[in-house]
Amino acid sequence: MAVVTPCSPGGSVSERTVARDPHITDRGLSAAEAQSRLATFGPNEIPRERATSPRTLLARQFASPVIWLLLAACGVSLVVGELLDAAAIALIVVINGAIGFLQEHRAECAVMALRSMTAPRARVLRTGRSVFVPASTIVPGDVLVLEAGDIAAADARLLTAHALSTNEAALTGESTPVDKSTEPTTPETPLAERHDFVFMGTSIATGTGLGAVVATGMRTELGRIAHLLATAQDTATPLQQRLARVSQTLLYICGGIVGLVTAAGLLRGWPVLQVFMAAVSLAVAAVPEGLPAVVTIALAVGVQRMAARHVIVRRLAAVETLGCATVICTDKTGTLTTGVMTVRELWGRDHTKLLYAAAACSDAELAADGRGGIGDPTELAILTAAAERDIHRCQIEIGCPRISEVPFDATQKRMSIERADGRTYIKGAVESVLPLCREGVDEALEANAQMAARGLRVLAVAVAHDSGQLPAGLLGLIGIADPPRPEAIEAVAAASTAGITTIMITGDHPVTAHAIAKELGILEAQFSETELVRARATPEDKLAIVRTWKARNAIVAMTGDGVNDAPALREAHIGIAMGRTGTEVTREASDMVLADDNFASIIAAVREGRGIFDNIRKTLVYLLAGNTGELAVMLVPALAGWPLPLLPLQLLWINVITDGLPALALVIDPPEEDVLRRPPRHPDEPMLRRREWQFIMATGVLQAAATLGVFVWALNAGDLVEARNLAFSTLVFGELFRAFAARSTTRLFWEVGPFTNLRLLGVVVLSVAMQIGIHYIPATESVFEIGALSPTAWALTLLVALGPVTVVELSKLVRRGAVHACD
Repeated sequence: MAVVTPCSPGGSVSERTVARDPHITDRGLSAAEAQSRLATFGPNEIPRERATSPRTLLARQFASPVIWLLLAACGVSLVVGELLDAAAIALIVVINGAIGFLQEHRAECAVMALRSMTAPRARVLRTGRSVFVPASTIVPGDVLVLEAGDIAAADARLLTAHALSTNEAALTGESTPVDKSTEPTTPETPLAERHDFVFMGTSIATGTGLGAVVATGMRTELGRIAHLLATAQDTATPLQQRLARVSQTLLYICGGIVGLVTAAGLLRGWPVLQVFMAAVSLAVAAVPEGLPAVVTIALAVGVQRMAARHVIVRRLAAVETLGCATVICTDKTGTLTTGVMTVRELWGRDHTKLLYAAAACSDAELAADGRGGIGDPTELAILTAAAERDIHRCQIEIGCPRISEVPFDATQKRMSIERADGRTYIKGAVESVLPLCREGVDEALEANAQMAARGLRVLAVAVAHDSGQLPAGLLGLIGIADPPRPEAIEAVAAASTAGITTIMITGDHPVTAHAIAKELGILEAQFSETELVRARATPEDKLAIVRTWKARNAIVAMTGDGVNDAPALREAHIGIAMGRTGTEVTREASDMVLADDNFASIIAAVREGRGIFDNIRKTLVYLLAGNTGELAVMLVPALAGWPLPLLPLQLLWINVITDGLPALALVIDPPEEDVLRRPPRHPDEPMLRRREWQFIMATGVLQAAATLGVFVWALNAGDLVEARNLAFSTLVFGELFRAFAARSTTRLFWEVGPFTNLRLLGVVVLSVAMQIGIHYIPATESVFEIGALSPTAWALTLLVALGPVTVVELSKLVRRGAVHACD
């Protein structure tokens, strides 16, 4: 059976080659032969990939239309002398670039972490002697000496195996130790069932053995996964894609505005410099320079909220991406299940006698607090169930010491212990124990079939009297499984309500996998069982599953804990690693880590992610509606030949006091109550749909109309300074009041509640006070070229400013009435 995948030059070594190799004997290779093979096959290492240079990583951070737009705005601000605006934009670009650089640098560590999975040294037979050698010098044909606690240094076919079992969860996803034997398997045998092999990076759980090395370095199963991880592609997040499209739209709009104003000015005979300054000022006003900061803060707040729900975010953009996931491919063990083997069913006439005999036939040791212990997880599950009935193995050992024992053997599949009471207690696989019994066999076989169909691992327990004389008396059957988390069942149902398809991928046996999937409620009518449950999944299978769903235009989240999961995590839109049981390789390849390994935490994070997208969208609408109003306020007078209502410094002040501060408060709104009752957003849905653009234009026109109304009214009275004063404060107050209406597109201001976002309330109150204050401070009066307003003027300003937000709130009632009428 060829177990080598030739991912790199150098050929391959098959089992047959090793089997007939004249250099391989019970004495192992000679030192000279080992050195020769090392020169032929190379070191037994997972080679380091060439890391991306820091310069390239840094350059990537600026390959975005959003950044280009901001850099252009920064340059224009410098040209027109707005140094403060230019400095603020430059600072935003630098901060975002630094964050992105650090994130990508950490991702470069993913493949490197595979090296930590290999043993630093290993014990081999060299010319008949057992010696320790550096693991990198292991070659095909070497004979590994394996003992409990060792890490396999290469892929090896077993020559001998004595009660040998290995932990392969990180490689295959198998949740329990795998019993090993020398009985040959066929080439078609799945990796998780190749019981005659040990694989690089897996640990020896119990027993001893010898193994002939058949593959080293990148030719091992671990090396094959490293190759897959290196070829898996990172995927741009939906948020990144949507923001890029918005930025392109804004670029077109800015270009159109500049062209329109330039043409109008030249036709009116304005000086060329004046035309340029006017066009540039309008372009700067059109750019929402606070957008990157808003997005960063929204994601950062989401990170904090997710951390409270045991989700650690490694990449900021992943926060929102999880919110639009349509498919979650999840590992079973420890994520959907408790991760602890538990006795779930007992079959027999006397359960107390059944558990006593099972505890008496055990070598495991339960911890004093009853949580875990030393030994096989199945054994610990039995001891835990026995302890709940006040049956303790330590007391059995004292009161009824063992006289002799036959340890568990992978071929015989049972163990037995003779104790001082003259009885021999037997425990093992049903097919191994039942032939020793005479009564109750038929009923036990039927019970075993039913329990196995429910995904339980079944053990039979018997007792023989008179020092083990057969036939033995059958005491019953014990059904063991890793049960579903109660909260995971609720979370799967919540995911279904939210329009998210849950796919369970596991290395366990198909019967076990389907039984757990049924209990969790994963199976859905619109999909086949093979689409929703995948057992005995290899790394290639997991990668193919992710790519298949991505080809269906799904937004895919993938969870995992083992090295075998890392390529799929990298390929998915969002990779989620396990914090408790996950390997370093998996964590480095992921976007976020579950601190509690709990599927329910993923759904809680989905809620936060959806809320974050809602907040970014409504904040973007708020910003662009304000910018649209400012553009209209400046564009209409320019085209009509009126004096400009606002001066450049007044525009800068408006951008700071109405765009920056309220937006930063608006973007941290808590998620709306119905966020998990909505279907996921379509992957092709833009950040701003037609309805958002219509709202932006309508709101901007309303705000501009109100501002220009008071401006023209005061201008007709012959006082340009008073007209600008009124227009200035009307526009500021109008945009500040509109921030409250922007919190929801469906619910009214008082329905949302003014005190559910105290930061926004505080920001608006502070901004209103600041706007009033600059009209009475001599220094600011001079800078902004404004003056004090009379009480009547203030009343007029506030009244007109309330007009646009009132119309917005009334439109919500109109839309709500239309929806009810349709229903």
